[in-house]
Amino acid sequence: MQLIRKFGFWTSFCLESLYVIPKVSRLCSKVWHQVYIIGANSLFLIVLISLFTGLVLGLQSYYAMSMFGAQAMLGSLLALSFTRELAPALTAIMLAGRAGSAMTAEIGVMRIYDQIDALDVMDINPLGFLVTPRVIASALVFPMLTAVFNCVGLFGGYLSACVLLSLNEGTYFAGIESSVRMNDIVTTFTKAFVFGLIVSFVSCYQGYFVHHRQDTNGAEAVGSATTSAVVISSILVLVADYILTTFLLI
Repeated sequence: MQLIRKFGFWTSFCLESLYVIPKVSRLCSKVWHQVYIIGANSLFLIVLISLFTGLVLGLQSYYAMSMFGAQAMLGSLLALSFTRELAPALTAIMLAGRAGSAMTAEIGVMRIYDQIDALDVMDINPLGFLVTPRVIASALVFPMLTAVFNCVGLFGGYLSACVLLSLNEGTYFAGIESSVRMNDIVTTFTKAFVFGLIVSFVSCYQGYFVHHRQDTNGAEAVGSATTSAVVISSILVLVADYILTTFLLI
């Protein structure tokens, strides 16, 4: 019963945050500031993770497929793996730890030090001022970084397969070109958009209601809320990934 009530609070929180979007046009600068914080500051992490993911996956897949004489299909395998699953899911999980935790900590500290109550006193909608810009920025940034993850990951696969293991370059890129369809591109961006909403809403919710935590209070509650935000976001991303995959592949 308590889980259902928490889900109801979270749903109400999400809907109210979306409801104030038309009213926060004057806060475009805050949205772009969050785009910089979430996107630009996370770019190096995404590039690093995607590069080594492509290197490892290319190496392992090459040796596995060479057992069946199917090395020519390596480009197709990596392209579909990254585009359909790895890029949106890993990007979201990495950003949940990098950007989601920062959202929770920042909003949580503001709640602990009564800065959110001060916004209410000044007749400023706290959701529109704190939550909505982060949600909009996440919805914009997650697909962009997913595209970066895709490109860099496939480049890492190219380094493993073609540079290190001498697979023909034409065969590798022909496999990518022949296997990826527009539906796959739509799938990866749809997943990234949904994951961005999930991570931002969960992270902001945990920080916004940090004072309602029953396990801890004060500064310790901010740490617990940050941990909960990352764990819950990662779990929901994987659950949503399965649900979206089920519907998008039908």
